[in-house]
Parts: sequence; C-alpha cells; structure tokens
Amino acid sequence: IRRHQEIHVVMGNEACDLDSTVSALALAYFLAKTSPAPKAAFIPVLNIPRADFALRTETTFLLREQGIPAASLIFRDEIDLGGLHRAGLLSLTLVDHHVLPGADAALEEAVVEVLDHRPLEGDRAPGCRVTAEPVGSCATLVTERIAQGPPGLLDRPMAALLHGTILLDCVNLSPAAGKVTPRDMACVSLLEERFPELPARDTVFEALQAAKFDVSGLTTEQMLRKDLKVLSSDELVLAISAIYVDLETFLRRPGLLQDLESFCQARGYTGLVAMMISFNERNEPSRQLAVYSQHETLRSTACRALEEATTPSLHLQPLLSPWSCVGTYAQGNALASRKKVLPILRAAL
Repeated sequence: IRRHQEIHVVMGNEACDLDSTVSALALAYFLAKTSPAPKAAFIPVLNIPRADFALRTETTFLLREQGIPAASLIFRDEIDLGGLHRAGLLSLTLVDHHVLPGADAALEEAVVEVLDHRPLEGDRAPGCRVTAEPVGSCATLVTERIAQGPPGLLDRPMAALLHGTILLDCVNLSPAAGKVTPRDMACVSLLEERFPELPARDTVFEALQAAKFDVSGLTTEQMLRKDLKVLSSDELVLAISAIYVDLETFLRRPGLLQDLESFCQARGYTGLVAMMISFNERNEPSRQLAVYSQHETLRSTACRALEEATTPSLHLQPLLSPWSCVGTYAQGNALASRKKVLPILRAAL
C-alpha cells in the first residue's frame, strides 16, 4: 500500500480443497508469466487461515511431493484484501467459485475474472471475464488456459499438480462416479503426453485418496474440524463431523472425552455427532455414529431421531459405549452419507 503497487490476487473458495488450491497456484503463475501489466504482483491466496492448512491432508501431501514448502504460500489471514481494495490496488480473480460470501461482499467490485465449473448464479459486472463450464474439476479449465498460452510455460511440477487434482476430483476418471467429462479426460491425456514420466493414474489417485483420509498426524480437535458442518436452532448448536477412522480407533484416543468437551465448550456447541467412515480393501465404505452431549435431552432427542429415521432409514445397531454421554451405533445403511443424515438432525433440532 505504501508503494502503491497493484496486487492481483487469485483465490479459490473457502473450503480450500485441492482443486481450489492448485487452480489458484497454477493460474497465478500463468498470469504472472503472461500478463502485459508489468507493475502488478500476482499472488495466489489460499482462502483459509494458515492454522487450518494441516487439515487439508491431500493438499499438504501433493505440494510436499512437488517440493512446494508451506512457508512459500500465502493464506487468507496473512493478507489484508479489504485494505488493498480500499486503497484501490486490488484486482481479484476467483477460481473454483464465483459467489463471494457475505463477509467479503465489499470485494465484489475488485473481481476482474471468474473461472469456475459450477453453473453461474447471477450476472457479473460488464468488465469481468467469466469462464463457467460444467467439467469435473476447475483444474481442467486452468490446464486448458495454460495449454493455449506460450509454449514452455507448463513445467513438470505444475503438470503433476494439475494431473493429480483432476484425477482426485474426477475419481480417477471413473464414469461410474458421474463426475468426469470428455474435457477432463482430454486434459489428463494432454498432461501425460507432454510429461510421459508422470506416475500412472492409479498410483496418483490411490496416493491422494490415502492422503485425504490420513488423519494419523492430527489432534482430536483437528480431526473434528477437518470436515465439519454446523446446525443451529434458536437455542441449540449441533456440530456434525465426518471422521475417517473406525469408531473403535476413535474411542481409544487418549483423553477423548475431555477433548470432546473442550471442543464443544470452546465453540458453543451443545453437542456433536461424529460420522466415522472407513473403507475395506474393495473401497466399500462402512459407517458408524457417535452422538456426544452433556445435555441428556439433546443427546436422547438426536439418538431417537437417528434410530427412528425413515427417509432414509439408517438401520442403526446400538453399540456398547464407554461413557453415558456418548451414544454409539453401527450404521447398517452405508449409503446414507452425512448429507442424508443432516436433514434428520435438522428436523430433530
């Protein structure tokens, strides 16, 4: 701001998943190399606080593999976008989303470009360049843009980041998963043609999938925060975490009850429902539930709603719990994901 230098930020969405991160890094690099504006600094910003980066285990894994240290990244809590905008110095490119959350509404005027793979909600300002295409991964749109640019811009680390991201987003290009499009396939093929030394698709996908579900290095608090949704009514707030270990392993964590209590207290949650998801060797999921609350009424209401649910029925079998404040279940209906369980709990609240 003191030097009046124009800052062009490329930023993904608030979930800051692998697609958002890699799309921001790759597009900012491309713009920095090809932009006619010599005075602007192009900065990819990861749209989470630095403290949350450890929770994005597949992202930390892939960046580490490609030799990109976390110290070289810039996170949302390390740059004052509002201050830059008020000083008239900010240009903003949004990747992997196109609607700013309410808290960022003031930055809307700074948006000069949008690159997203979701259908557009509403119109952009006339000067804003918009690419919104229904592909499986936003990284596909970034790959297409870079491939149309000057030759030699795409290097191996960048290709490996884009290749891994598209494979993870499109479930290893499996048509059965319903995400992949011909353009995603074409980009993966293009990257493999230019860099034949990229590892095999299965190897890349399996390593990223394993990293995504690897919570071994996380504290209980980080495990609960890694994939968290929150429901609230007038007087109650309920947290719903997806946790990628089996229930037995989770319950054996040292100091677990104390951790659950401090997690809820610190954030004002009345209770917590944890959905455990683990996979067998054929990649089939099994699910278990733990319902924790020191408030007997909330706990029994939530448990009863889950036990008696019919749309869908969860086919719950109660399991022996080590503590009276935690209800535990095996979930017979493994296809009922957290997305299906949320409305049951919302109605119970």
